[in-house]
Amino acid sequence: MWDSALHYFYEAANLGSMRLASDKIGVAVSSISRQIAQLEYELGIPLIERGRRSIRLTEAGQLAYEYHKNQIAGREGLLNQIQELREVKTGRIDLAIGEGFFGPPFTAMIEAFQAKNPGIAVSVTSCPSAEIIRMVIEDEAHIGMILSTTSEPKIRTRAAVAQPLLVLCAPDHPAAAMEALTVAQLATFELCLPPGGFRIRGTLNDAQKRAQVCLEPRLVTTSIAMMREMAKGGRAVTVLPRISAIAELEEGSLVARPLIDDAIEHSTVSLIHRLGRQLDGAPARLLAVIEAKLKSWS
Repeated sequence: MWDSALHYFYEAANLGSMRLASDKIGVAVSSISRQIAQLEYELGIPLIERGRRSIRLTEAGQLAYEYHKNQIAGREGLLNQIQELREVKTGRIDLAIGEGFFGPPFTAMIEAFQAKNPGIAVSVTSCPSAEIIRMVIEDEAHIGMILSTTSEPKIRTRAAVAQPLLVLCAPDHPAAAMEALTVAQLATFELCLPPGGFRIRGTLNDAQKRAQVCLEPRLVTTSIAMMREMAKGGRAVTVLPRISAIAELEEGSLVARPLIDDAIEHSTVSLIHRLGRQLDGAPARLLAVIEAKLKSWS
């Protein structure tokens, strides 16, 4: 009774309504309402606010919600451990990372991991840092990687390594002849930058305010690959962390120059997961691999 009532309550709270929970679970709305009411009776305190069209949790409801979410995560951890003991190398890992981390080195890392663990499926989602943090908190992703640090109390930072933003350009571009660039000097070149929702652009916007200049990109794109290609072709310079262009920097098709700004020079990449979520089995193995690679890339 307790387990099913808690499950119905969790699904209703997670989806925002008893009707949606009814459709997902396959039971009548009245059954879900009755189970939640019984759960509230046993606990002696309301879990949801009455008189609303959508579910809104009370403080006690939030505690019950987090309790059951941890139960689900704990069950997943147990199953992963059992699989490890039985040497069944299967499972699924969900990653959420910024698009700036995609490139040949990251792809090679995932391919090497799956070659050693052929039964493990890996799902990789690319999105802005705020969405990555949300996905990790909601257990939609086992592991997140963001170009920043976070003070979110529900997040544990497994590793944070220095990864300052750099000016990237073709070897024969005028910017390549400079040892370093100020934000004011950067503003004199044709620029290819990401849109405002990206952490990189937000960091640059803060830097341009401090420098009292205006960065006006010739091309704005959400594609890190396009930013790299524009810079390689010499048509513009771009600003990315080194991790976003490791292959191009190693082959010499791009060169990197420091961007002089205190906040930019001390920016980091953080590897995160939800506080309290036990990552065992396949997720734990991949987390260790990414942590080691991240430190070597920095």
